[in-house]
Amino acid sequence: MASRKIQQIIDALPASDGAGVKLMRSLGSAQHLRVDPFLMLDAFSSDNPDDYLAGFPSHPHRGFETVTYLLEGHMLHEDHLGNRGDLKSGAVQWMTAGRGIIHSEMPQQENGRMRGFQLWINLPAKEKMKPAGYRDIQPAEIPEVALPGGGRVKVIAGVLELDGKETAGPVQGSSTQPLYLDVELPPNGEFVQKIKIENSAYLYPFEGSAAIDARVLRTHQGGVLGPGDSIEVRAGTDGVRFLLLAGRPLLEPIVQHGPFVMNTRAEIEQAIRDYQNGELTKTAA
Repeated sequence: MASRKIQQIIDALPASDGAGVKLMRSLGSAQHLRVDPFLMLDAFSSDNPDDYLAGFPSHPHRGFETVTYLLEGHMLHEDHLGNRGDLKSGAVQWMTAGRGIIHSEMPQQENGRMRGFQLWINLPAKEKMKPAGYRDIQPAEIPEVALPGGGRVKVIAGVLELDGKETAGPVQGSSTQPLYLDVELPPNGEFVQKIKIENSAYLYPFEGSAAIDARVLRTHQGGVLGPGDSIEVRAGTDGVRFLLLAGRPLLEPIVQHGPFVMNTRAEIEQAIRDYQNGELTKTAA
């Protein structure tokens, strides 16, 4: 079993999105800072309402999936399909924009901490114009597995392999085969996970530090992982909590214009026209 090493370290940078929500952006902070099929990873965490109250008013998407994982807080999702979902601490919102969706994500609290992540996952060309879809995943649906040396893993998507036992997350079957784990380790704790050798992988510590081979990732430093069929992580002396993301690369051209991600400039121009004339969210004939 060949253990993966860190190929590149990506420092998350302060940014804002929506109506001014403050966040840290690692993947997607520049056009070339992506890990196919992952387009963007934002982390937000603040107990200052001024940093998040403006939220994400109604806006469109086409061509990819958005995954919102809320660690702490309360947000309300509403979209043009009539979906309405309360996203509370520990829950996940998995939205497939497909050919088009218009939605909003607005805080339902006036104070307290708002903390979580939004991940964008690309769709293959053949699926970019499929019907939009939406799923709320409640905390009770997300398996939590205790690690033998201390710590735990929450399995949001894909399969955790531990001591010969497999634990499947609530999201399975996507063409990008996403693995999405939330891993917490005690000081100097260790974690080993198999990853399909053909899939790309990214590790993002958001508390503490993690060592992979001889390289250390500090808080908000993402690590692009090289080839191999597994990953071995050791926590620093302060412990660590990190996201582990892996998925099947699409190896297709990416053209992005704000909330639209397609394969060609012509498709982006069509998406803009469709949004402007109200065709973005119409069901394909």
